[in-house]
Amino acid sequence: MARKRRGRRPRGAGSIFQAPGCDTWTIKFSAHGRTVREATGFSGEDGRARAQQLLTQRIHEIDTGRFIAPEVQRIRVCDLADDFLRDYRIQKRKSVGHAERRWRLHLEPFFGQLRVGAVTITLINKYVETRQKAKAENGTINRELAALKRMFRLGHKASKLTFLPAFPSRLKETNVRQGFVDDAQYSALVAAAGELWLRAYLEVAFTYGWRKHELLNLRVRQVDLKARTLRLDVGSTKNDEGREVALSANAHTLLTECVRGKGPDDHVFTRHGRPVLDFRKAWAKLCIAAGVGAMVCRACKKTVTGDECECGSRKLKYAGLIVHDLRRSAARNLRNADVPEGVIMKIGGWKTRNVFDRYSIMAQSDLADAIKKLEQNRVDKSRLSHDLVISENAETRNESTSSKQIN
Repeated sequence: MARKRRGRRPRGAGSIFQAPGCDTWTIKFSAHGRTVREATGFSGEDGRARAQQLLTQRIHEIDTGRFIAPEVQRIRVCDLADDFLRDYRIQKRKSVGHAERRWRLHLEPFFGQLRVGAVTITLINKYVETRQKAKAENGTINRELAALKRMFRLGHKASKLTFLPAFPSRLKETNVRQGFVDDAQYSALVAAAGELWLRAYLEVAFTYGWRKHELLNLRVRQVDLKARTLRLDVGSTKNDEGREVALSANAHTLLTECVRGKGPDDHVFTRHGRPVLDFRKAWAKLCIAAGVGAMVCRACKKTVTGDECECGSRKLKYAGLIVHDLRRSAARNLRNADVPEGVIMKIGGWKTRNVFDRYSIMAQSDLADAIKKLEQNRVDKSRLSHDLVISENAETRNESTSSKQIN
Protein backbone atom coordinates (compact mmCIF):
# COMPACT_ATOMS: atom_id res chain seq x y z
CA MET A 1 0.00 0.00 0.00
CA ALA A 2 1.51 3.34 -1.02
CA ARG A 3 1.86 6.25 1.37
CA LYS A 4 -0.97 8.75 1.29
CA ARG A 5 0.15 12.24 0.31
CA ARG A 6 -1.86 15.34 -0.43
CA GLY A 7 -0.48 17.84 -2.92
CA ARG A 8 2.94 19.43 -3.13
CA ARG A 9 4.23 21.47 -0.22
CA PRO A 10 6.68 24.38 -0.36
CA ARG A 11 10.34 23.44 0.02
CA GLY A 12 11.38 23.50 3.69
CA ALA A 13 7.82 23.24 4.97
CA GLY A 14 8.06 19.52 5.78
CA SER A 15 5.43 16.94 4.95
CA ILE A 16 2.68 14.83 6.51
CA PHE A 17 2.00 11.21 5.55
CA GLN A 18 0.64 7.89 6.72
CA ALA A 19 3.09 5.02 6.61
CA PRO A 20 1.93 1.75 4.95
CA GLY A 21 -0.41 -0.14 7.25
CA CYS A 22 -0.60 2.75 9.75
CA ASP A 23 -3.69 4.86 10.45
CA THR A 24 -1.83 7.62 12.31
CA TRP A 25 -0.09 10.59 10.74
CA THR A 26 3.67 11.07 10.70
CA ILE A 27 5.39 14.40 10.15
CA LYS A 28 8.67 14.72 8.27
CA PHE A 29 10.99 17.73 8.25
CA SER A 30 14.67 18.68 8.07
CA ALA A 31 16.55 19.83 11.20
CA HIS A 32 20.23 20.72 11.37
CA GLY A 33 21.01 19.03 8.07
CA ARG A 34 19.25 15.73 8.69
CA THR A 35 15.76 14.33 8.10
CA VAL A 36 13.54 13.84 11.14
CA ARG A 37 10.42 11.71 11.19
CA GLU A 38 8.10 11.99 14.18
CA ALA A 39 4.98 9.93 14.83
CA THR A 40 2.14 12.16 16.02
CA GLY A 41 -0.35 9.52 17.22
CA PHE A 42 -3.14 11.45 15.50
CA SER A 43 -5.49 9.74 13.01
CA GLY A 44 -8.34 10.68 10.72
CA GLU A 45 -9.00 14.05 9.10
CA ASP A 46 -9.08 15.82 12.45
CA GLY A 47 -5.78 14.14 13.30
CA ARG A 48 -4.23 15.46 10.10
CA ALA A 49 -5.06 19.04 11.08
CA ARG A 50 -3.49 18.48 14.49
CA ALA A 51 -0.45 16.92 12.83
CA GLN A 52 -0.17 20.02 10.65
CA GLN A 53 -0.18 22.19 13.79
CA LEU A 54 2.59 20.05 15.29
CA LEU A 55 4.64 20.30 12.08
CA THR A 56 4.25 24.08 12.05
CA GLN A 57 5.38 24.15 15.69
CA ARG A 58 8.47 22.05 14.89
CA ILE A 59 9.43 24.30 11.95
CA HIS A 60 9.10 27.34 14.22
CA GLU A 61 11.27 25.66 16.88
CA ILE A 62 13.95 25.00 14.27
CA ASP A 63 13.84 28.59 13.05
CA THR A 64 14.18 29.95 16.61
CA GLY A 65 16.85 27.44 17.70
CA ARG A 66 14.63 25.72 20.27
CA PHE A 67 14.10 22.43 18.50
CA ILE A 68 15.00 19.28 20.45
CA ALA A 69 15.26 16.09 18.44
CA PRO A 70 13.19 13.13 19.69
CA GLU A 71 16.29 11.09 20.54
CA VAL A 72 17.68 14.07 22.47
CA GLN A 73 14.48 14.39 24.45
CA ARG A 74 15.17 10.96 25.93
CA ILE A 75 18.57 12.02 27.33
CA ARG A 76 18.62 12.84 31.02
CA VAL A 77 20.92 15.20 32.87
CA CYS A 78 22.45 12.26 34.73
CA ASP A 79 23.66 10.93 31.36
CA LEU A 80 25.49 14.21 30.74
CA ALA A 81 26.93 14.08 34.26
CA ASP A 82 28.48 10.67 33.57
CA ASP A 83 30.31 12.10 30.54
CA PHE A 84 31.31 15.19 32.54
CA LEU A 85 32.88 13.22 35.40
CA ARG A 86 34.53 10.79 32.97
CA ASP A 87 36.14 13.77 31.21
CA TYR A 88 37.49 15.00 34.56
CA ARG A 89 39.02 11.60 35.27
CA ILE A 90 40.50 11.25 31.77
CA GLN A 91 42.04 14.73 31.99
CA LYS A 92 43.28 13.87 35.51
CA ARG A 93 41.94 17.12 36.89
CA LYS A 94 42.91 17.71 40.50
CA SER A 95 39.40 18.98 41.29
CA VAL A 96 37.62 15.76 40.27
CA GLY A 97 36.70 15.12 43.91
CA HIS A 98 35.06 18.53 44.20
CA ALA A 99 33.17 17.96 40.93
CA GLU A 100 31.86 14.59 42.13
CA ARG A 101 30.66 16.07 45.43
CA ARG A 102 28.93 19.01 43.73
CA TRP A 103 27.05 16.62 41.48
CA ARG A 104 26.19 14.01 44.12
CA LEU A 105 25.16 16.37 46.93
CA HIS A 106 23.44 19.23 45.13
CA LEU A 107 22.99 18.98 41.36
CA GLU A 108 21.86 15.37 41.09
CA PRO A 109 18.96 15.61 43.59
CA PHE A 110 17.54 18.58 41.67
CA PHE A 111 18.40 17.89 37.99
CA GLY A 112 19.51 14.24 37.86
CA GLN A 113 16.39 12.53 36.48
CA LEU A 114 15.15 15.44 34.38
CA ARG A 115 15.27 15.25 30.61
CA VAL A 116 17.69 17.77 29.13
CA GLY A 117 14.87 19.57 27.33
CA ALA A 118 13.28 20.43 30.67
CA VAL A 119 16.33 22.40 31.82
CA THR A 120 15.51 26.04 31.17
CA ILE A 121 16.76 29.30 32.62
CA THR A 122 13.59 29.43 34.72
CA LEU A 123 14.36 26.04 36.26
CA ILE A 124 18.00 26.99 36.82
CA ASN A 125 16.91 30.15 38.63
CA LYS A 126 14.67 28.00 40.85
CA TYR A 127 17.75 25.92 41.71
CA VAL A 128 19.68 29.08 42.58
CA GLU A 129 16.85 30.24 44.82
CA THR A 130 16.72 26.83 46.53
CA ARG A 131 20.46 26.87 47.21
CA GLN A 132 20.31 30.42 48.55
CA LYS A 133 17.54 29.40 50.95
CA ALA A 134 19.87 26.62 52.10
CA LYS A 135 22.43 29.37 52.98
CA ALA A 136 24.87 28.38 50.22
CA GLU A 137 27.37 31.12 49.35
CA ASN A 138 27.18 32.75 45.94
CA GLY A 139 30.65 31.47 45.09
CA THR A 140 29.54 27.90 45.81
CA ILE A 141 26.44 28.29 43.61
CA ASN A 142 28.56 29.73 40.79
CA ARG A 143 30.83 26.67 40.86
CA GLU A 144 27.82 24.33 40.75
CA LEU A 145 26.26 26.13 37.79
CA ALA A 146 29.62 26.12 36.03
CA ALA A 147 29.70 22.32 36.38
CA LEU A 148 26.14 22.03 35.01
CA LYS A 149 27.01 24.30 32.08
CA ARG A 150 30.09 22.20 31.35
CA MET A 151 27.90 19.08 31.20
CA PHE A 152 25.73 20.61 28.48
CA ARG A 153 28.73 21.89 26.53
CA LEU A 154 30.31 18.44 26.50
CA GLY A 155 26.99 16.94 25.38
CA HIS A 156 26.77 19.49 22.56
CA LYS A 157 30.38 18.83 21.56
CA ALA A 158 29.65 15.10 21.38
CA SER A 159 26.60 15.82 19.14
CA LYS A 160 24.25 14.46 21.79
CA LEU A 161 22.55 17.86 22.03
CA THR A 162 21.54 20.28 19.32
CA PHE A 163 21.00 23.18 21.74
CA LEU A 164 22.41 24.79 24.86
CA PRO A 165 20.07 26.21 27.50
CA ALA A 166 20.53 29.81 28.60
CA PHE A 167 22.19 30.27 31.98
CA PRO A 168 21.72 33.21 34.35
CA SER A 169 24.51 35.71 34.98
CA ARG A 170 27.11 34.87 37.60
CA LEU A 171 26.14 35.79 41.11
CA LYS A 172 28.20 38.49 42.79
CA GLU A 173 30.67 36.84 45.13
CA THR A 174 30.98 38.75 48.39
CA ASN A 175 32.62 35.98 50.41
CA VAL A 176 36.13 36.42 48.98
CA ARG A 177 38.56 36.24 51.90
CA GLN A 178 41.11 38.99 52.33
CA GLY A 179 42.87 37.80 55.48
CA PHE A 180 46.56 38.50 56.04
CA VAL A 181 49.05 37.41 58.68
CA ASP A 182 51.06 40.38 59.96
CA ASP A 183 54.48 40.11 61.57
CA ALA A 184 53.12 40.13 65.13
CA GLN A 185 50.64 37.36 64.37
CA TYR A 186 53.29 35.32 62.61
CA SER A 187 55.60 35.64 65.63
CA ALA A 188 52.76 34.41 67.85
CA LEU A 189 52.16 31.42 65.54
CA VAL A 190 55.85 30.54 65.55
CA ALA A 191 55.99 30.72 69.34
CA ALA A 192 52.96 28.42 69.66
CA ALA A 193 54.18 25.87 67.07
CA GLY A 194 55.65 23.12 69.22
CA GLU A 195 56.27 20.49 66.50
CA LEU A 196 59.18 20.76 64.07
CA TRP A 197 57.13 19.99 60.95
CA LEU A 198 54.59 22.70 61.79
CA ARG A 199 57.29 25.29 62.47
CA ALA A 200 58.97 24.45 59.14
CA TYR A 201 55.64 24.54 57.31
CA LEU A 202 54.92 28.02 58.65
CA GLU A 203 58.34 29.27 57.56
CA VAL A 204 58.07 27.98 53.98
CA ALA A 205 54.43 29.00 53.50
CA PHE A 206 54.96 32.50 54.91
CA THR A 207 58.13 33.01 52.85
CA TYR A 208 57.14 31.65 49.43
CA GLY A 209 53.33 31.54 49.49
CA TRP A 210 53.10 27.99 48.17
CA ARG A 211 49.76 26.21 48.34
CA LYS A 212 48.97 23.74 51.09
CA HIS A 213 48.86 20.64 48.89
CA GLU A 214 52.09 21.68 47.18
CA LEU A 215 53.90 21.74 50.53
CA LEU A 216 52.33 18.63 52.03
CA ASN A 217 53.29 16.62 48.94
CA LEU A 218 56.95 17.69 49.07
CA ARG A 219 59.47 14.84 48.96
CA VAL A 220 63.00 14.85 50.35
CA ARG A 221 64.53 14.72 46.85
CA GLN A 222 62.99 18.12 46.14
CA VAL A 223 65.06 19.73 48.90
CA ASP A 224 68.65 20.40 47.81
CA LEU A 225 70.45 21.42 50.98
CA LYS A 226 73.80 21.74 49.26
CA ALA A 227 72.53 24.06 46.52
CA ARG A 228 70.13 25.63 49.06
CA THR A 229 67.12 25.28 46.76
CA LEU A 230 63.58 23.98 47.06
CA ARG A 231 61.84 22.57 43.98
CA LEU A 232 58.30 21.71 42.92
CA ASP A 233 58.13 19.04 40.20
CA VAL A 234 56.29 19.60 36.92
CA GLY A 235 52.73 18.30 37.28
CA SER A 236 52.65 18.61 41.07
CA THR A 237 51.29 22.17 41.12
CA LYS A 238 47.88 23.61 40.39
CA ASN A 239 48.97 24.90 36.99
CA ASP A 240 51.18 21.81 36.38
CA GLU A 241 54.30 23.98 36.06
CA GLY A 242 57.41 23.31 38.12
CA ARG A 243 59.06 25.96 40.31
CA GLU A 244 62.36 26.37 42.12
CA VAL A 245 63.33 28.90 44.78
CA ALA A 246 66.41 29.67 46.86
CA LEU A 247 66.15 28.69 50.52
CA SER A 248 66.28 31.41 53.13
CA ALA A 249 68.51 30.86 56.16
CA ASN A 250 65.59 29.93 58.45
CA ALA A 251 63.97 27.65 55.86
CA HIS A 252 67.31 25.90 55.23
CA THR A 253 67.85 25.24 58.94
CA LEU A 254 64.34 23.92 59.55
CA LEU A 255 64.16 21.77 56.41
CA THR A 256 67.55 20.27 57.24
CA GLU A 257 66.02 18.85 60.41
CA CYS A 258 62.83 17.78 58.61
CA VAL A 259 64.68 15.63 56.05
CA ARG A 260 67.29 14.19 58.40
CA GLY A 261 67.40 10.36 58.19
CA LYS A 262 64.74 10.13 55.45
CA GLY A 263 64.88 8.57 51.99
CA PRO A 264 64.57 10.55 48.73
CA ASP A 265 60.88 9.68 48.24
CA ASP A 266 59.84 10.22 51.85
CA HIS A 267 57.58 13.15 52.71
CA VAL A 268 59.29 16.26 54.07
CA PHE A 269 56.50 17.08 56.53
CA THR A 270 55.79 14.11 58.78
CA ARG A 271 54.30 13.63 62.23
CA HIS A 272 55.41 10.62 64.28
CA GLY A 273 56.91 9.10 61.14
CA ARG A 274 53.72 9.46 59.07
CA PRO A 275 53.07 12.01 56.28
CA VAL A 276 50.95 14.99 57.25
CA LEU A 277 47.99 14.83 54.87
CA ASP A 278 45.57 17.13 56.66
CA PHE A 279 46.08 19.32 59.70
CA ARG A 280 42.87 21.30 60.17
CA LYS A 281 42.62 20.38 63.85
CA ALA A 282 46.31 21.14 64.41
CA TRP A 283 45.90 24.49 62.64
CA ALA A 284 42.87 25.46 64.73
CA LYS A 285 44.69 24.49 67.92
CA LEU A 286 47.73 26.50 66.86
CA CYS A 287 45.74 29.63 65.99
CA ILE A 288 43.77 29.50 69.23
CA ALA A 289 46.99 29.18 71.22
CA ALA A 290 48.47 32.15 69.30
CA GLY A 291 45.37 34.27 69.89
CA VAL A 292 44.47 34.58 66.20
CA GLY A 293 41.54 32.16 66.18
CA ALA A 294 38.75 30.82 68.38
CA MET A 295 36.04 28.18 68.58
CA VAL A 296 32.56 29.58 68.00
CA CYS A 297 29.17 28.10 68.85
CA ARG A 298 27.21 27.30 65.72
CA ALA A 299 23.94 28.03 67.50
CA CYS A 300 24.51 31.36 69.27
CA LYS A 301 27.75 32.45 67.53
CA LYS A 302 29.49 33.10 70.85
CA THR A 303 33.18 32.39 71.43
CA VAL A 304 33.68 29.19 73.42
CA THR A 305 36.74 28.36 75.51
CA GLY A 306 35.84 24.77 76.45
CA ASP A 307 34.06 21.87 74.76
CA GLU A 308 30.58 23.21 75.37
CA CYS A 309 28.91 26.60 74.96
CA GLU A 310 27.08 28.26 77.81
CA CYS A 311 23.89 27.80 75.77
CA GLY A 312 24.35 24.04 76.10
CA SER A 313 25.36 23.37 72.51
CA ARG A 314 28.43 21.27 71.75
CA LYS A 315 28.38 22.08 68.05
CA LEU A 316 31.39 24.30 67.60
CA LYS A 317 33.32 25.57 64.60
CA TYR A 318 36.68 27.27 64.17
CA ALA A 319 36.83 30.95 63.18
CA GLY A 320 39.99 32.93 62.52
CA LEU A 321 43.04 32.84 60.29
CA ILE A 322 43.15 30.09 57.68
CA VAL A 323 46.14 28.39 56.09
CA HIS A 324 45.60 30.22 52.80
CA ASP A 325 46.16 33.53 54.60
CA LEU A 326 49.87 32.63 54.66
CA ARG A 327 49.87 32.58 50.84
CA ARG A 328 48.31 36.03 50.57
CA SER A 329 50.70 37.33 53.21
CA ALA A 330 53.75 36.01 51.37
CA ALA A 331 52.70 37.81 48.21
CA ARG A 332 52.15 41.06 50.08
CA ASN A 333 55.45 40.76 51.95
CA LEU A 334 57.35 40.22 48.71
CA ARG A 335 55.54 43.17 47.15
CA ASN A 336 56.39 45.40 50.13
CA ALA A 337 60.04 44.33 49.74
CA ASP A 338 59.92 45.87 46.22
CA VAL A 339 60.22 42.48 44.51
CA PRO A 340 58.94 42.84 40.91
CA GLU A 341 55.45 41.45 40.37
CA GLY A 342 56.66 39.10 37.64
CA VAL A 343 59.12 37.51 40.08
CA ILE A 344 56.44 37.23 42.78
CA MET A 345 54.15 35.44 40.35
CA LYS A 346 56.88 32.95 39.47
CA ILE A 347 57.69 32.28 43.12
CA GLY A 348 54.07 31.72 44.17
CA GLY A 349 52.85 30.06 40.98
CA TRP A 350 50.39 32.72 39.83
CA LYS A 351 49.89 32.86 36.07
CA THR A 352 47.96 36.13 35.76
CA ARG A 353 48.14 39.65 37.14
CA ASN A 354 44.61 39.28 38.54
CA VAL A 355 45.95 37.85 41.80
CA PHE A 356 47.10 41.27 42.93
CA ASP A 357 43.68 42.73 42.20
CA ARG A 358 41.85 39.84 43.88
CA TYR A 359 44.04 39.75 46.97
CA SER A 360 44.16 43.58 47.17
CA ILE A 361 47.94 43.31 47.45
CA MET A 362 49.57 46.72 47.53
CA ALA A 363 52.97 47.70 48.77
CA GLN A 364 52.84 50.12 51.71
CA SER A 365 55.66 52.06 50.07
CA ASP A 366 53.43 52.57 47.02
CA LEU A 367 50.68 54.02 49.20
CA ALA A 368 53.14 56.31 50.98
CA ASP A 369 54.63 57.43 47.67
CA ALA A 370 51.15 58.18 46.33
CA ILE A 371 50.39 60.49 49.27
CA LYS A 372 53.80 62.19 48.95
CA LYS A 373 53.18 62.81 45.25
CA LEU A 374 49.74 64.24 46.04
CA GLU A 375 51.16 66.58 48.68
CA GLN A 376 54.02 67.64 46.40
CA ASN A 377 51.55 68.36 43.61
CA ARG A 378 49.54 70.58 45.95
CA VAL A 379 52.70 72.40 47.04
CA ASP A 380 53.77 72.95 43.43
CA LYS A 381 50.34 74.31 42.51
CA SER A 382 50.35 76.63 45.52
CA ARG A 383 53.86 77.85 44.70
CA LEU A 384 52.94 78.43 41.05
CA SER A 385 49.84 80.36 42.06
CA HIS A 386 51.92 82.48 44.47
CA ASP A 387 54.51 83.22 41.76
CA LEU A 388 51.79 84.25 39.32
CA VAL A 389 50.32 86.69 41.85
CA ILE A 390 53.74 88.23 42.48
CA SER A 391 54.40 88.52 38.75
CA GLU A 392 51.03 90.16 38.12
CA ASN A 393 51.61 92.67 40.95
CA ALA A 394 55.07 93.54 39.56
CA GLU A 395 53.64 94.12 36.10
CA THR A 396 50.94 96.37 37.55
CA ARG A 397 53.51 98.46 39.43
CA ASN A 398 55.68 98.78 36.30
CA GLU A 399 52.74 99.97 34.24
CA SER A 400 51.82 102.52 36.92
CA THR A 401 55.39 103.90 37.05
CA SER A 402 55.60 104.22 33.27
CA SER A 403 52.30 106.09 33.18
CA LYS A 404 53.50 108.61 35.76
CA GLN A 405 56.75 109.26 33.85
CA ILE A 406 54.85 109.97 30.64
CA ASN A 407 52.57 112.42 32.39
